[in-house]
Amino acid sequence: MYNASSDLQGVLVARAAGRELPEFLAERIFEPLGMKDTAFAVSAPERDRLTPYYLTAPDGTHTFADAADGAWSTLPAFASGAGGLVSTVADWHAFGRMLLAGGGTVLSPESVCLMTMDHLTADQRAEGVLFLQGQGWGYGGSVDVTSAEPWNTPGRYGWVGGTGTAAHIDPSTDTVSVLFTPCGLSGPAFPAWMRDFWAYAATD
Repeated sequence: MYNASSDLQGVLVARAAGRELPEFLAERIFEPLGMKDTAFAVSAPERDRLTPYYLTAPDGTHTFADAADGAWSTLPAFASGAGGLVSTVADWHAFGRMLLAGGGTVLSPESVCLMTMDHLTADQRAEGVLFLQGQGWGYGGSVDVTSAEPWNTPGRYGWVGGTGTAAHIDPSTDTVSVLFTPCGLSGPAFPAWMRDFWAYAATD
């Protein structure tokens, strides 16, 4: 199941490691990759770098939803394995390059292979489950299985977040594309400006 399975995974990781999920992620992933700006909360000295967050209505208008001293100013009561991290383009790029390199010192090549391969059946993809638009599903992200659009290449892996972020790795071109915006999406369909970004990234 979308989202809930990743929350359960976060709980299991914390229990197996005997520590809170934020501590585990920091030690095993963020610190080794130099992801110094990725966490479940932003410290006070760094909050002037955090943009306000806006919600996007179906008509494209934006309404203010959260300030830099709001939801991400303190650790959440429950650190979700499905989301809630604050990060930067540079940090996510480092994470993406690690995946393209086969895991480096953080993950095994076998783990990266399982993460980034499609695990859905043809029938599941045909049903259009999980907001997918021509993709399959790996572990924690979508996987392109067709070349329906200029940016679609079989094996491209990533996800589009509801808070207006998108990040993908493309092994066929050895590239990482990252798009961070302060505007949440109005629905599961990719907006035109996001499609424009991918088209640009695919041809640049």
